[in-house]
Amino acid sequence: MSALTDILLAPDVRPFAVAAAIMMALGGIELLAMLIGFSIGELFGKEVAVDVDHGNGLGGLFLWINAGRLPLLILIILALGVFSITGFFLQGLAHGVGISVPASIAALAATAGSIPIIRVTSRSIARIIPRDETYAVDEADFIGHVAEVSIGPLDQGLPGRVRLKDVFGNWHSLVARASPESTPLPVGASVLLVDRDAKSFIAISAPADLIAQQRSDRA
Repeated sequence: MSALTDILLAPDVRPFAVAAAIMMALGGIELLAMLIGFSIGELFGKEVAVDVDHGNGLGGLFLWINAGRLPLLILIILALGVFSITGFFLQGLAHGVGISVPASIAALAATAGSIPIIRVTSRSIARIIPRDETYAVDEADFIGHVAEVSIGPLDQGLPGRVRLKDVFGNWHSLVARASPESTPLPVGASVLLVDRDAKSFIAISAPADLIAQQRSDRA
């Protein structure tokens, strides 16, 4: 037992031991709270909504790891667990070949290695978590997002409709028309919602880089 304690308290694995301890503490507190009919997850909110432009680095990262598709507390516990396991694994490999890796460098490597694992795992968890309610999204939040023309073409005359998916995975059908400077936008075209008036959203043809980013996010 002392040997295990020595390993867990070793300086080069301390960040991962701390992450594991926090993960177990959060999980234990949540389990005890559920036994008395309470959930600390409610203090964080049922879901975390990420309202960011795809070009924003930090916001894009949160969306990439599926923030908003599962409760925030679960995402935090998952991230801590994956980071801890990845860190212990990397340091174990290093020790096996006789290399001593500083804790700071190991933590950076573990963080980089954890992100894709968190994305895959969180997506799988989100599919099995019961979702018996929908989550409202302010339509003003759709400005700056790419949508697809479903009823059109969009021009400066009668409005048509576009469809897009919000951060919770729900599809929305929105009334839209082309901006005054835009050419007609046919059905199936990818458009960027740039403004909104009293009656409809205003759309332009979506730049190719935004279309590519949207497809990669859905992959």
